[in-house]
Amino acid sequence: MLKAAAATALGAIAAPAIVRAQGTPPIRIGFWPVASGLPFFAAIDKGYFKEAGLNVQALKFASPQQVTEAILAGRAEGSASGTASAALAIGEIAQPGLVKIFCANPSNARYVLDEFLVAKDSPIQRIAELKGKKIGCGPGVQNVLMARTVLERAGATGATVVELPIGQHVAAIAAGQIEACYTLEPTGTIGRLNGATRTLEVGVIAKYLLGDPMAPWFGGSASLSSEFIARHPDAARKYIAAYRRGVELVQKNLPEARASLKGYTAIEGALTAEVPMVDYVFSTDFKPSDVAYFQKYFDLFAEKGIFSKRVLVDSMLYKG
Repeated sequence: MLKAAAATALGAIAAPAIVRAQGTPPIRIGFWPVASGLPFFAAIDKGYFKEAGLNVQALKFASPQQVTEAILAGRAEGSASGTASAALAIGEIAQPGLVKIFCANPSNARYVLDEFLVAKDSPIQRIAELKGKKIGCGPGVQNVLMARTVLERAGATGATVVELPIGQHVAAIAAGQIEACYTLEPTGTIGRLNGATRTLEVGVIAKYLLGDPMAPWFGGSASLSSEFIARHPDAARKYIAAYRRGVELVQKNLPEARASLKGYTAIEGALTAEVPMVDYVFSTDFKPSDVAYFQKYFDLFAEKGIFSKRVLVDSMLYKG
C-alpha cells in the first residue's frame, strides 16, 4: 500500500533537476521542515557533502510518511534527521531491509523537540485539563499515535485529535480552531515569540510513553537506503562521515549551526537563536539502553496495531 501511496503522493511533486558529479551517484535526501534536521541542513550549507565529493539533493516533504514513500518509490536515497522513525519502520514492514538508520535524534525534557502548546492566555495548566477538547497534531501515523497516547496517559480522556500541517499549528490555536496542539520545534518557539502560544509541557514522549522525562525518545532518524549502501558503499561511508561533521558543528558550535535553520524550516533570522535543540547519536555509538528505549517506542506501535508486526530496531541500525 505504501508503494502505491508513494506513487500517488509523489506524482504531484516535481523532481528537482539533478546534476551528476562525475563518478558520484546523486544522493537525494528527504527531509521534514523541523529543527531536528539541523545537522543535515548545516552539512549542505557548509559544503561538507561537496567537500566529500558527493552530489546531495535536499528534498522537502510535507510529512515524514512522504519521505518514506519517496524511498520506497526509488525517488530518494535516504532521510534526514527529524524524519519520523516510525514512518521508516512502516517502510521496513512494507519492504524488509529498506533502510539503515545511521543517526537518530533523541529528545526529552532536556533536549526539547516534542511539546504541547496552548494559546498564550489559555487557562489550561496541565495536559489532563484537555479532556474532551479538540487537539491538533502533525500529519502522519506517528504524530497521531503520540498525541493520543500522551493525552490518554496524562488523563485527558475523550480528546479528539486532528491532523494539521505543522506550519498551521500556531495559527489554528490562535484562531480557536483547536484548544491545544502536540507539535515539534520550531513551532513552540515561533508561537512564543509571536505572542500567540505558550508551552504547556515539553518532553512529553519521554515522560508519558517511556516512563522517564530524561529517557531518550528516538523519534527521528537519518537513514540511507540499504540498496544505496550496497551499490555505493564508499559513497555511503563518505556521506555518513560528512553528516557527522554536521552533527559535530551542532554540538560544538550551535550558534554558527543555527543559521542553517533558515530556508529549511519556518524560522528565520534572529529567531533561530531561540530554538531548543535535540541530541544526536550515531548507530555505531548506541548503548544497549539506547536500543532498549528505541525498541520500547517501536513496540507501542505494534501493540496499538499501527505496525502489522513487531519491528526489531537492531535490524534497522547501520553497523558500519
